[in-house]
Amino acid sequence: MFDFLAERAHAHPHIALQRGFGPLALELRSGGETAFVTIDAGGVRFGPSASGSADLVMSARPEAWAELRKDNPAPGFQTVATMRRAQHLTVTGDMTKFQRHLLLLEMLFSGLEDGRPEAPPPAAPAVEPVTGRYLRLGIGGRAHRLYFEEAGAGLPLLCLHTAGSDGRQYRHILNDPEVTARFRVIAFDLPWHGKSSPPEGFGKEVYRLTTDSYVETVMAVADALKLEQPVVMGCSIGGRAVLHLALRHGSRFRAAIGLQSALYAEDRSPGDPVPDMALARPDIHAGMAAGASMAGMTAPGSPAAERWETMWHYMQGGPGVFAGDLHYYFEDGDLRNAGAAALADSDCPIYLLSGEYDVSATPEMGRELAELIGAAHFEVMKDVGHFPMSENPEAFRRYLLPVLDSILALKP
Repeated sequence: MFDFLAERAHAHPHIALQRGFGPLALELRSGGETAFVTIDAGGVRFGPSASGSADLVMSARPEAWAELRKDNPAPGFQTVATMRRAQHLTVTGDMTKFQRHLLLLEMLFSGLEDGRPEAPPPAAPAVEPVTGRYLRLGIGGRAHRLYFEEAGAGLPLLCLHTAGSDGRQYRHILNDPEVTARFRVIAFDLPWHGKSSPPEGFGKEVYRLTTDSYVETVMAVADALKLEQPVVMGCSIGGRAVLHLALRHGSRFRAAIGLQSALYAEDRSPGDPVPDMALARPDIHAGMAAGASMAGMTAPGSPAAERWETMWHYMQGGPGVFAGDLHYYFEDGDLRNAGAAALADSDCPIYLLSGEYDVSATPEMGRELAELIGAAHFEVMKDVGHFPMSENPEAFRRYLLPVLDSILALKP
């Protein structure tokens, strides 16, 4: 059942780099069948581990392993981390090694390549119609220098990126003439993210994103850029933030678009409390761990190039930034006891789009939110995961364009 591992290990050059973390011994269980695999500088070998015991024991039903091997596995089976989070896979043993080697395990077990030929180079060099600039402003009584990109003209569309990433996630929308012909698309990097620097004195503090600081930042950017009745669109933590913005400042926005929005979030991976998510440990490469974790948040049908680019953004995050964002996502920004039902009477109509492969803000959680607040629109996006705008932009625009049409039809 597991013979394919040796072929993948020799075929992927990145796997050779991953072996530099040291040998890894796996015991793989499938029903009554057991296989022992050792991965080291010599490659992948089947048979008892050199030490006589496995570092990790990975156990799943035969049909679960078979689902993972499919070209388009069902939601919850697309990667090792996703299977574990959805409780289709049990992993025991040295969990520090599991996080350290997670990217290697995903490249071995999960279909992160879609087999499409690489895109040919452009016939001639082309400059994209996107302008990048820096904005100096005050947030929370401190001086900040924020980076933002914009394109197009018309109704402002202010875009909020996901936890641990930056505004590059919206590059396809910034380059979509059908959008920019009617909207001034603006995507900025939160402080500490992307090309936005932390404030002076950051070396003496631990970054933690809160509801208050997130809302204040968005409003400060909108005020500084003099945006009149903008549309705000956010994904993941941004999808939560648009709800807080509608609650506190609904009259300031023409509409809100929540991508992967939910009242709350929980990491259902067994034994993984949020503060210990391997994102700030000296013995684990946090960038690799973050990127590998996000592989499981994408859909198997999303193009490989876009999936890897989405992961790459996570691999570049500053120390502790992703974990600081998750403080808002899992704890401070929880809306279950924060009067979310008042959104039903908000001046700001809310449109919700949920990816079918998202195991964090699941389609069921999106539907629950939509029913609670009487959302203007709710739809489940097929073949899309947690990052619709970056992992599968062509699929996403088919859902986004009708929403934008509806917003333009609203009376100002």
